[in-house]
Amino acid sequence: MSESKDSWKRAILPIDATISQAIENLNEVSVKIVIVTNKSGVLEGTISDGDIRRGLLRGLDLATPISTILRREPFVVPPQMGRAMVLQIMAANKIQQIPIVDQSQRVIGLHLWDEINVFPNRENMIVIMCGGRGARLMPQTENCPKPLLQVAGKPILEHIIDRAKSQGFTRFVLAIYHLGSMIEDHFGDGTKLGVEIQYLREDAPLGTAGALSLFPAPPSTPFIVTNGDVLTDINYGELLDFHHQNEAKATMAVRLHEWQNPFGVVQIDGLEIIGYEEKPITRSHINAGVYIIDPSTLGLLAKAQPCDMPIFFERIQQTGQRVLAYPIHEHWIDVGRPDDFLNANKIGS
Repeated sequence: MSESKDSWKRAILPIDATISQAIENLNEVSVKIVIVTNKSGVLEGTISDGDIRRGLLRGLDLATPISTILRREPFVVPPQMGRAMVLQIMAANKIQQIPIVDQSQRVIGLHLWDEINVFPNRENMIVIMCGGRGARLMPQTENCPKPLLQVAGKPILEHIIDRAKSQGFTRFVLAIYHLGSMIEDHFGDGTKLGVEIQYLREDAPLGTAGALSLFPAPPSTPFIVTNGDVLTDINYGELLDFHHQNEAKATMAVRLHEWQNPFGVVQIDGLEIIGYEEKPITRSHINAGVYIIDPSTLGLLAKAQPCDMPIFFERIQQTGQRVLAYPIHEHWIDVGRPDDFLNANKIGS
C-alpha cells in the first residue's frame, strides 16, 4: 500500500466529475490513476491517462462526465492479500496501480508498483547451514564444500545470499565445518557482496540445528535459518511477517510433494479384496529447509551438541510453545543429489 501519507486519497474523484477534472487530477497527483467512487466511497471504476486520450480521440470534450471513459470493474485486491501475489497480478496484467477494497468494495488504499516492488531493509539475521559433507555429491564435494559448487556460473551459497540481499537482508551468519576455511576464504566478511558475514565454526558435525548453540550471544530478533543447498524464490520477509503475525516461536517452510505409485494398489481385508485404486497419488508436506527461529528457544539446545531441526522443533513444541508450518508454492530445489545439481544448472543456465 502507498506509504506517501495517504496520497492516493487525493486521486479520488466523484462519479459526476468531468474529463477536465480527471486531467487536472492526473497532473497534480503522482499515482498516475484516477479512482472513481460514489458518495459512499464504493469503487465505481478507474481512469488512466490512456483512457482519457482514447476518449478525446472519440470526440469527447473536456466537459464530458468521466462516466463515459470509466474503466469499470478494474482489478482490485483485498487488504489481506500478500505482496507477492499483488506483484504477480500486476505483472501478469501489465498494470502499475491496483486499488485495495474492503468487503463492501469501498476503497481503503492503493498499491503502486514502484513502491511495493522495493523491499524494505530487514535487520533480521539469516543463518545459512554450510557445514555438511555433501556425501551424495561426491566426488565433486571431496575437495570443494557443497555451498561453493557452482550453479549457473556462481556458487550455490552466493545465489542464496544475493537472493536474500535483493529482499533487504544484509546480515548473514554461515555455520561451517567441512572445508569451512574455503568458504571463509571465498566470502570473507561479506564486503565484496555488500553484506555483513560472520561465522559459526563447528569442531564436529552438529546437524541442521546444533550449530545454533554456538552463538556467542543470542540474536536480538527472530532469525531465518536456511540450508546451504536450498535454492528457492521464497520471500523471506513474508515468511518473517507470517511468523510475527501468528506469534510463533518457530516456523518451518513446507512444500507439497506428490508421489504417484507406478502400480495399481489392491486394498484387502484378510483375503478379501475390498477395493482397487489405479496408480494412486500420495500427497504430503515436506520440510523445505527454511525456518524462522525465536532467540528465546535457543536454550533448548545443548552447547556444541548435535541436533537436527525436526528434533529442535519437537523440543519447542513440547514446552507448549507455538510451532507453525508455512506452505510455499515458489520455485524450490534442494541441490543435494546429482540429478538435482544437474537440474539446477539447467534451470539457471
